[in-house]
Amino acid sequence: MKKTLFYLLVALLLSGCSLSYKFNGASIDYSLTKTIAISDFPNQAPLVYPPLEQRFNEELKDLFTRNTRLQFVNQNADLEMEGEIVGYELTPLAVQEDSFASETRLTLTVRMRFRNNRQEGQDREETVSAYRNFPADRMLTDVQDQLINELIKEIVDQIFNVTMSNW
Repeated sequence: MKKTLFYLLVALLLSGCSLSYKFNGASIDYSLTKTIAISDFPNQAPLVYPPLEQRFNEELKDLFTRNTRLQFVNQNADLEMEGEIVGYELTPLAVQEDSFASETRLTLTVRMRFRNNRQEGQDREETVSAYRNFPADRMLTDVQDQLINELIKEIVDQIFNVTMSNW
C-alpha cells in the first residue's frame, strides 16, 4: 500500500513539472538584438569547386533562419557576419609500402568575421576548418558532393556556436 501511494505521489509530482531544453546553443537577448546581416562568403580557395560557394552560403543563412528569431537585413544590422572560403584542398595520407597513399583528406577552411553592434566585446574573427578522409582508390568526383555536404554542415555549426553562444 505504501509503495503504491509513493509511486502515485511521484507520478503526480512529475506530471506537474515540465522542463524545456534548447540544444542549438543560442543565447540571444531578443529584446536587444533583432536583426542580422550575413554577407555571401566568396570562394577564394586556390582549388575551386563551383557549387561550394552557393551551398555554403545557403546552409549558413538557413541555419540562422531555423535556429533564431533574428530578421535578415542588408545593412544597419544588430549582428553582422562576413568572410570567405579560403581553403579547399586534397592531401594524401597513410602512405603504403608501395609509396602510394591509401587515403586522401579533403579539407575545407573558412575565415569568418562577426560583429555585434549592440554589445561590446562580442566581436569574433575565426578561421574554421573541417576535413573528411576517403579511400585513395576512389575518385574525388565520386565522393565530392557527399563530403562537401558534411564539411559545410560541420563548419556552419561551428560558426553558429562561435557567434551565438556565450559558453
